[in-house]
Amino acid sequence: MNKVLFSSITKKLVMALAGLFLLTFLPVHLIINLMLLKSEPEPFNKAAHFMATFPLIKIMEVVLISAILIHISWGLLLQIQNWLARPIGYVSANKSETSFFSRFMIWTGATVLIFLVLHFFNFFFIKLGFVPGNPEDFYSAAHYLFKIPAYNYIYLTCFTLLGFHLYHAFYSAFQTLGLNHRIWSPIVKVIALIYAVLLPAGFAFISVSLWLLR
Repeated sequence: MNKVLFSSITKKLVMALAGLFLLTFLPVHLIINLMLLKSEPEPFNKAAHFMATFPLIKIMEVVLISAILIHISWGLLLQIQNWLARPIGYVSANKSETSFFSRFMIWTGATVLIFLVLHFFNFFFIKLGFVPGNPEDFYSAAHYLFKIPAYNYIYLTCFTLLGFHLYHAFYSAFQTLGLNHRIWSPIVKVIALIYAVLLPAGFAFISVSLWLLR
């Protein structure tokens, strides 16, 4: 039973499901963040307050954080297992068989993790009361942060790398779930590309707009 629960296939399956759940959250997060472009803070602050207090959202928040932890920890486990299982000379002999995105998923994922930690300190931990700040006025906090050039450089770099991560994650998740088909797989790959470009571009647009235009 333990072999089934902790096999590489099981880890990949759970990672795929957790990843797909996270993929559904990002568009919602982007829609809410677009409210930062409004001149008045009330719509964004109301949305943030609703997300922080509505009981069902709070439950989903626990599910989301659990999905993030599962996705990260099992991704690291799988990568370590791959490194340990790889014989000498394997890398140079098989580079052509492994996609660029697959080889660097661990590094793009690590960059996203760094951003998540930064994001949690600036917003989520304020809501929990772990760090000082006003949880009822995240609009002002976001506008303040996006006026800092260094924060924007980090933000834009992370979301660029997130695009690479999303492209491979989106496509490989469907493959892991067994949805590999000569007709549907190319379509999923195109959808993955569109998703991986539009989502980071949307967040980058907010960053640049608040930094340079306001």
